[in-house]
Amino acid sequence: MATYGSPLYVYSRAEIEKNWHTFNDAFSNHPHLVCFAVKANSNLAVLNVLAKIGSGFDVVSRGELERVLAAGGQANRCVFSGVAKATDEIEYALEVGIRCFNVESSSELDRIESIANRLNAQAPISIRVNPDVDAKTHPYISTGLKENKFGVDINDAISLYEKANNSKYLDVQGLDCHIGSQITDVSPFLDALGKVLELIEELKTKGIEIAHLDLGGGIGIKYDNEQTIDVNAYIVSVLEKVGDLEIILEPGRAIVGNAGIFVTQVEFLKQNSEHSFAIIDGAMNDLLRPAFYSAYHQVLPVNENSNGTQANWDLVGPICETGDFLAKNRKLSLSEGDYLAIMSAGAYGFTMSSNYNSRPRVAEVIVSGDQHSLVRERETIQDLFNKEHLMND
Repeated sequence: MATYGSPLYVYSRAEIEKNWHTFNDAFSNHPHLVCFAVKANSNLAVLNVLAKIGSGFDVVSRGELERVLAAGGQANRCVFSGVAKATDEIEYALEVGIRCFNVESSSELDRIESIANRLNAQAPISIRVNPDVDAKTHPYISTGLKENKFGVDINDAISLYEKANNSKYLDVQGLDCHIGSQITDVSPFLDALGKVLELIEELKTKGIEIAHLDLGGGIGIKYDNEQTIDVNAYIVSVLEKVGDLEIILEPGRAIVGNAGIFVTQVEFLKQNSEHSFAIIDGAMNDLLRPAFYSAYHQVLPVNENSNGTQANWDLVGPICETGDFLAKNRKLSLSEGDYLAIMSAGAYGFTMSSNYNSRPRVAEVIVSGDQHSLVRERETIQDLFNKEHLMND
């Protein structure tokens, strides 16, 4: 903190690489592609670390695709997901040679076909089916139910595949299925797998061959002491059922979540008859998950403080919102000026941050061995309004 200041995100290169290899190595010689979900952490250095070890990427916007390319990733190892792909995004993805579009609606399929026709190209597509499987996760990150906006009803998928298969501008490559995030039980994944394999068999009877099956991401991590999925066992169970079919996975949180921390400093201690508040310099604009999802993150002191005030502290930030907290009711011994590490903050931390209350976004650092590197500079106040203009009266 003496070098980079506070608040601050810090990532471990070794942990990122280890977690990616856990997925990749579990496939052994089976055809596969592990595509990191860029929405989890889009820092260029993080993406570059993954590109260097052979990762593919799951992108949901042109911005994410351009980040991957700037970081040394390859378009032909990228799948393009998302429910609202704009015309310019589809054009750009075709121009750079995207591996596959994961199509989420009939209208999107029409748009991709029209653009490919205009560009005299053939667009590689898979259709994301919604298997109506309950992932038993937070409702905001459940994506596989009929009530969710994602994907095509599995019962409507065949007609779309037939339409795509009959188009000279569409190249049917695969089938895509993603049921949610932070899933800690393997059963929903295997339920969805059973349904999509039945669909693939039905498509075969109609002369439509599927080259790859994209099972999305969503494997949960340990934020506290919860049990989660054994990655190797899960992949082995998948491979037992899919024959020679190429498998694509899109892990994000499972690769970077526990590879990052958010460091914040205690500004003030404030106690009343009801609560003990540790007012910190980090806020909901820096790490949104606790306020948005009521998400739990472990909190550890950077240095133990046996002389501090011991209490069950609520860690609250400077934002003018009652919902601005990073943790509640944590038993800690604190003094003003102490540094705290918010654990498991490598995924959906910086990528969800904002400038609310005109607060500059924080710096990011990667640790590699005994070296550390600044991989994003801290924003300045001037950065916040560099592109704003007064009216010309």
